Amino acid sequence: MIEPGHPTNIPLVLGSMFLVGLVADLIGRYTFLPRITLLLLSGLAIGPPGFSLIPHDFVQGWFATLTSIALALIGFLLGEKLSLPALKQRGIQVVGISVCKVLGACLCVFAALLVCGVDPVIALLLAGIAPATAPASIYDVVHECGVEGEFPATLLSISAIDDVWGLILFILMLAASAVISGSSAASAGIITNLEILAGSIILGLALGIPMAYLTGRTRRGEPTQAEALGFVLLGAGLAVQLELFPILTAMVMGVTVASLATHHDRPFQAIAGFEWPFMILFFVLAGASLETTALMLAGWVTLVYVLSRCVGIVLGTKVGAHAVGAPPILRKWLGLALFPQAGVAIGMALFASQRFPETASVVLTVVVASTIVLETVGPIFTRFAIRAANRR
Repeated sequence: MIEPGHPTNIPLVLGSMFLVGLVADLIGRYTFLPRITLLLLSGLAIGPPGFSLIPHDFVQGWFATLTSIALALIGFLLGEKLSLPALKQRGIQVVGISVCKVLGACLCVFAALLVCGVDPVIALLLAGIAPATAPASIYDVVHECGVEGEFPATLLSISAIDDVWGLILFILMLAASAVISGSSAASAGIITNLEILAGSIILGLALGIPMAYLTGRTRRGEPTQAEALGFVLLGAGLAVQLELFPILTAMVMGVTVASLATHHDRPFQAIAGFEWPFMILFFVLAGASLETTALMLAGWVTLVYVLSRCVGIVLGTKVGAHAVGAPPILRKWLGLALFPQAGVAIGMALFASQRFPETASVVLTVVVASTIVLETVGPIFTRFAIRAANRR
């Protein structure tokens, strides 16, 4: 344990975290636990909630930055799955299923919480947060499984686009909550959130268009990697500076490059070989930053939220898959693969708590507690669904 006030040995901490990632990867290959779940549990064990082998000041100082970088890299890679050629191939399927999935999660959580007697404002806010997924977790489980085909491609596309629908729905839930509570500050915040959403898309286009033009003009290898990382990290940094959504900015960049560039595969290949070290740091620090006391404080509301969210996702994806005539394999397994929820949901909870301070204790506690559950258990369901679909 590093004593409080003692200067943090950053190379020692980073080296230890990378080795934890190596062990998690090895264990994940021979057990039913995905490496994401193992990384989160490792972070809980060696971080401040556990043995404090990672100092609290390191977690506080680095987590926000590494979150922005990791989510931007994953957002850019997911953008390839939403390119114009990809949407032409499975666009109706992805849009239909993702919209129904988002609505299913929202409606089920709202109805369940109301039936259980939860305050309508809190029920609306949690219902608006419920559709958010963890695209980084889902992407890594797909990558870890190493399978290709319609199921993983559709899963990745839906995990990318449903957070966009989720953000829009979250804004609508904020509006409804503002009407019920009579909060003028919340109403002003809704306009701000719409501006943030539009600004993230505009920034992604502004960087994605020149990136698409430059892509392929450098030779493969390190020059392409420097080019890709430079653009993606620039986008993430500008998004943070302008208080926009880094993952959405990067996703729009990825969509733009994949749709317009002649050699669009080169930057994606460069990033795909580079994102895992950042993912290790991100998920270990995510585990280290979780407050396990939230599980005890949240109580039955978290249980209702988690169960109703999972039911809503499964029902919503089944309805959407039937509506668009998706193959039976998608109808059967896709919902189970979309349970993980993490950073986007916590960001929404923080935003909602700022606009409705009277709900902060309940909303934040429930979302943090559910994140611990869903990020630990959710990837297990995701890997099970991917492998079950691959066996069919």
